[in-house]
Amino acid sequence: MNEDTICAIATGQGGAIGIIRISGPKAFAITDTVFAPKGKQGGALRSRASHSLVYGLIRNERGETVDEVLASVFKAPHSYTGEDAVELACHASPYIMQQVMQLLTRNGCRLATAGEFTQRAFLNGKMDLSQAEAVADVIASTTQAAHRMAMNQMKGAFSRQLATLREKLLTLTSLLELEIDFSDHEELEFANRDELRQLTEEVQGVISRLADSFSTGNAIKRGVPVAIVGETNTGKSTLLNALVGEEKAIVSDIHGTTRDVIEDIVSINGTAFRFIDTAGIRKTTDTIENLGIERTYQKLEQATIVLLLVDATQAQKQYQSLAPKIMPLCQDKKLLIVVNKSDLIMQKDTRDGWLYISAKTGEGIDSLKQRIVEAACLPELSESDVVVTNIRHYEALNRALESIVRVNEGLNSDLPSDLISLDLRECIHHLAAITGGEITTDAVLSTIFSRFCVGK
Repeated sequence: MNEDTICAIATGQGGAIGIIRISGPKAFAITDTVFAPKGKQGGALRSRASHSLVYGLIRNERGETVDEVLASVFKAPHSYTGEDAVELACHASPYIMQQVMQLLTRNGCRLATAGEFTQRAFLNGKMDLSQAEAVADVIASTTQAAHRMAMNQMKGAFSRQLATLREKLLTLTSLLELEIDFSDHEELEFANRDELRQLTEEVQGVISRLADSFSTGNAIKRGVPVAIVGETNTGKSTLLNALVGEEKAIVSDIHGTTRDVIEDIVSINGTAFRFIDTAGIRKTTDTIENLGIERTYQKLEQATIVLLLVDATQAQKQYQSLAPKIMPLCQDKKLLIVVNKSDLIMQKDTRDGWLYISAKTGEGIDSLKQRIVEAACLPELSESDVVVTNIRHYEALNRALESIVRVNEGLNSDLPSDLISLDLRECIHHLAAITGGEITTDAVLSTIFSRFCVGK
């Protein structure tokens, strides 16, 4: 794959400048066929210093000027991909960008596949696999917390922790396998069993902590799920619209208007919350509405926070009707009782924890947002905190955890060194798979990088 020279548009539409990336062994030669430096800057791009800018023209086969551009020169291995690379800063006209791309492909470039630039960076040792995957997370981040996690992983904090664990495990397994080599001398013990237990318990604790952080990482990355439930016509859709700041859901006085789940993500204090407007809970003979109510209960089970919305004009009645249905499903969730339409009543129930709002006028919405943030109980992350956000990493950590648990059980049971060593090696294998040390098949790499955007 690395024998090809690839190109792609690396910027989205809508800006004034568009970047075209070229990377591969013939990056300079191919670019020279379409790019002519202006003024006293003549000469091939390969003669330029790495990380230099050259101003010039893109010309087609007829010698006609297509655009005035800046060419950024990056010489291997000092580039994003580790290969010779050029980035052309053009005017962002779709016509110009396509003309330049066609000139490059006619002169020997191949169109890059999704994520191919980052995949080459991984294959050329510029970053490990966990860092490469973090590139996609940085691009997709929409909140401060998600951006901080992705940047931390891309800078290698997670990789360094795994490398430390791997070195400790390699030391342990080498000592155990040395004992196996001298198994005919039973009196020899290269690895002190008490020290071995202490070290493996320490490793187990770190792996367990990393695996446990996935629930927090996944919530920050994808948004904490918040289900809005209640009877029909209590203002659930109006509340969703008030929270997201736009008319996301249809609002009507007619009962049963919302028949399907409506979701949207809102950033509150730098954290993403995924609000879910559900169908109103009531008895009905309408088949479609009943399907919507079934989905309400499904989303309720998936939510981390539940907003039980009741109408202020009949709050006690609705709460007593819904509580037996909702409470049993919220044992492991944060439940907030929200009383809507507070603008229609004179007195408010002093019951602890009930929050009065008016989704129509906006009264109490800021207080509700603050209560939601408090209910999420997400930790304040620093730049040094390592939080797992990738399901592939989480699964590999769980498999590594199972292996190290077997190691500790084997040590406590005085199992032979060769059996303990097998579990240690399996643990090392699963940890190495996270950073790419044990990944060799094209199929696995293609799956990982296929979710990247073209040009990255």
